Amino acid sequence: MKNLKYVVLLLCALSFFGCKKNQLGGKSNIKAKVMHHDKAIPFARVYIKFNAKEFPGKDISVYNTYIDADLNGNFLISNIYHGDYYFYAVGIDDALIAPNNIVTGGTALTVKRFKEVTGFIVPVTED
Repeated sequence: MKNLKYVVLLLCALSFFGCKKNQLGGKSNIKAKVMHHDKAIPFARVYIKFNAKEFPGKDISVYNTYIDADLNGNFLISNIYHGDYYFYAVGIDDALIAPNNIVTGGTALTVKRFKEVTGFIVPVTED
């Protein structure tokens, strides 16, 4: 009976710690850039949807979190779990004339366990 208690406790712990997919807190990293054609989009906001392989839509309330790109359009997400993610970016291309200078777009990414993803591009285009 005592051993059964330890087995149940171990199974509970494994189910709690072993199933953390598609969220922040893991051991993988993503280094990425928001691009409009060949131009980086500075300070774009990148919305992230966990457990998604397809575009969830433009309603930002359905996304789980977001991150802002830097001056060069780069962003880094550290400590992410493996799984499927959709990245949707919104930014301004100052080479276009306002109010038509807003660019949006996105792409899906599957993060493998304990891997670092580098050179990932989130493509955007005119709205």
